[in-house]
Amino acid sequence: MKTLVLTLLILCGLTTAWAQTSSTGLRGTVKSAGGEMLPYAAIVVKGTANGTITNAEGRYEIGLAPGKYTIVFQFLGFQSVQKPVEVTTGFTTLDATLEEQAFRLAEVQTKAGNEDPAYTIMRRAIAKSRFHQLQVQRFKARVYTKSSFTVTDLPNLAEMAFRKQLKEAEKEANFKVGVPILNETVSEVSFTQPNTYRQRIIANRNSQGDFLSPSQFYNASFYSPTVAGAVSPLSPKAFAYYKFEYKGTYREQGPNGTPVEVSKIQVIPRQYGEGVFRGTIYIIENTWAIHSLQLETVNNIGISFTVRHICSPVQGVWMPTNQRYNGSGAYLGVKANGQYVRSLTFSEFVVNPAFVEDIEVADEKKGPPAQTLSKGDIKGKQFDELVKKQKEFSTKNLRQLVKEYEKQEKQARKNRKEDVTVVRDDSLVVDSLARKRSNVFWDSLRSVPLTTAEVRSYRKADSLGLVREVKAPNDTTKQDSTQNKKNPNKFALGQLLGGHTWRLTRRSSLIYTSPLARVEYNTVEGYSLEGALNLRYRAKVDSVNRFTQIPLGEWNIGGTGRYQFGRKQFVGYGLASYQYKTTRLALSGGRYLYQFNPDNPISPFLNTLTSLLFEQNFAKLYQKDFLNLTINVSPFKERLKLSGSLEYAERTELANYREDLKPWINWRNRTYTSNRPENAEVVTTAFPTHQAVVLSLTASARLGATQYTIRNGRRIARRDNDSPLLTVNYRKGISGIAGSDVDYDFLQASISHSFETGIRSRLNYQLSAGTFFNDRALYFPDFKHFAGNQFFFQQGDVVSSFRLLPYYQYSTAQRFAEGHVLAEFRKFLITQLTVVRLIGLKENLFVHYLYTPTSKNYAEVGYGLDGLIPQVLPFFRVEVISQWQDGNYNGLGFRIGTTLKFGR
Repeated sequence: MKTLVLTLLILCGLTTAWAQTSSTGLRGTVKSAGGEMLPYAAIVVKGTANGTITNAEGRYEIGLAPGKYTIVFQFLGFQSVQKPVEVTTGFTTLDATLEEQAFRLAEVQTKAGNEDPAYTIMRRAIAKSRFHQLQVQRFKARVYTKSSFTVTDLPNLAEMAFRKQLKEAEKEANFKVGVPILNETVSEVSFTQPNTYRQRIIANRNSQGDFLSPSQFYNASFYSPTVAGAVSPLSPKAFAYYKFEYKGTYREQGPNGTPVEVSKIQVIPRQYGEGVFRGTIYIIENTWAIHSLQLETVNNIGISFTVRHICSPVQGVWMPTNQRYNGSGAYLGVKANGQYVRSLTFSEFVVNPAFVEDIEVADEKKGPPAQTLSKGDIKGKQFDELVKKQKEFSTKNLRQLVKEYEKQEKQARKNRKEDVTVVRDDSLVVDSLARKRSNVFWDSLRSVPLTTAEVRSYRKADSLGLVREVKAPNDTTKQDSTQNKKNPNKFALGQLLGGHTWRLTRRSSLIYTSPLARVEYNTVEGYSLEGALNLRYRAKVDSVNRFTQIPLGEWNIGGTGRYQFGRKQFVGYGLASYQYKTTRLALSGGRYLYQFNPDNPISPFLNTLTSLLFEQNFAKLYQKDFLNLTINVSPFKERLKLSGSLEYAERTELANYREDLKPWINWRNRTYTSNRPENAEVVTTAFPTHQAVVLSLTASARLGATQYTIRNGRRIARRDNDSPLLTVNYRKGISGIAGSDVDYDFLQASISHSFETGIRSRLNYQLSAGTFFNDRALYFPDFKHFAGNQFFFQQGDVVSSFRLLPYYQYSTAQRFAEGHVLAEFRKFLITQLTVVRLIGLKENLFVHYLYTPTSKNYAEVGYGLDGLIPQVLPFFRVEVISQWQDGNYNGLGFRIGTTLKFGR
């Protein structure tokens, strides 16, 4: 009770405090000369870090203490307007009317055969882009964001299938097709060079209930080489992807009353589509900083995004204080659009001391500077010292200067014992009162006034919430239902059928997987049901905040049971594991059925479909009674991954459980095959029941420095690490221990690599080789198997999987070499057409090769088209593959594929 009272007092106190700070200020409208309201126009209090933006109706409101101010009104494509005003008591009304921007052409005009003036402007802006990024040493700001997401259309099938649920969602959660979902967030953010970003959410509100909506655009900078995976017009590679056209220049008041010249540059992609922008960017003359921009791009599933930034000077640095993002498109048949606006108000802003002095940039293609520096003149020199001696640099020299500065800063961080492999260090903390703020609090805090429609939406959401609160005490049926939803530990019959996780204590959970979730069929077991029960206990948890918990020690103990209706047997295994940070120890044992290839070339789910519908039983299984001890460690800050296992097993060959098996569809030209795989290297793959003790050791490491990000204290290796991955595996069949009948030594090594060859284009390869240098005693489960495929549907890793190779035909007990190459193209054949790229289709070429003593240099050469059904099923692809052996053509095959994985 005391805690509740204290919380209410704090809430009331904060509300009063905020209301007091916003009791005076300005409000008004911004419109064009034609009388049209200008949505999301920027309002800046000159000489301060204060500012806001108008809402969708062109209205604004900003809290200011009594005094005299100069207010700057900005809108993309319109002339900025400055107005003096005095704030006394209450809110003063100050409206603004903006005229469309009038451009004049520069003295140097584009003539036939001459280069467009846009190119010299962009060369200077590109050369100085990293300078502008490094200019900001640190800042603190209050950020107001508002987003809306509207589902505009649902597929007819979805509306028919979920009509009841949609009506309940409209009644209970204020969701309806065509009605926007609103979300507002107020955050306190801070940034420190080179890579630390902190965010604390102090208020969050949603028209359908409280939820958080972090945005990928928080840290987007068009000074970076890429923005959300697309090439920035200020990237060093920009000229390979864009053409530029000069559209004119205008003048406006800059910081400290100094006029600035702003040039309008049209950004024209050489081939529009995924990975590039089109639109307009405004560049400030002499400083070559971004003044504003409006750019559009499209992602890989055909969703288009429009980005608008308006920058304002903060201590001489032009910062994107007003940001707006729009997105629209369709995915899986669902059509939607979204809008996101962001407004920053800086409370602290520190310029990097080394970048206080501005630099003039000379375009050496137009005329070199008075003095050009060599690499020796720059190496080892301090950035600010060189700038003091020489104010003007060529674009090449400036890039060299910045690289030398970053090199020295990186070494200084190493000397301070900082981890230079961390390229991002982000954290998100949510204030405990963030989702409990009152309307009075929001009215005092909100930077952008609500529109009439938004006010209506919030009122409806609030009234629905009130109705639910009033009904709950009296409506026992709904009360029980609500309590059951809120109390996941309460037992219900449906949990036995669908599975459930019971939270036993703050650190322990009981996880139940229903047998109905794993209904499968194969010709060895017949139909089978599989269920599992697992107890998880987190021995120690490092809580960064209530949304992020890092387990430092975790125990798991449980078992999996499987009933085989065809064999009328029960099999299963138990598992106990302990994980501490990056080290995991696991002990398992029991009786279970496994595919001969431990990588499961065909999933149980897919094999169920092929067996029942197409009379093709591809999965070949054997029984293993086993005891296995496995340990995985990742030392040296996860730069190296080591895995070791020791297993004792009794392995038994199995046959189909019946000879007269019948599928659902009886194909005239097909029949179920034996469970004994066919192989070209041995006369028969049959084996007697035997014991095997097998030791397996695996080590993998990147051949380059691994980079990491830190999110809320958790260290995560970057997935886009483009250094090659080397993996070595040694497997030993140990004889003479526990009656083991195997005796062999197998060693293999592989190297895999994936790197960009252009925007949205990649080259992927994997090369492997290995040999049995001792093969005194081994059986078919010990052979080296390969990722084959014999079904028209291809799943799994698109790089390392064969498309037409029989699953076990070339499995070997001798030696092998295989290679896989996949080249992905943003623009190749049909993707030369812009309309094809815009709907998200992507082409690729691939080659797969296998050598074993019997494979006859087996090879596949193929062409693939990703995005088989654009915007509906974008994760499917279609492929055509030619098959070769010893250089001879063996036929053509077709595959429909996906990277999604089904089953285990």
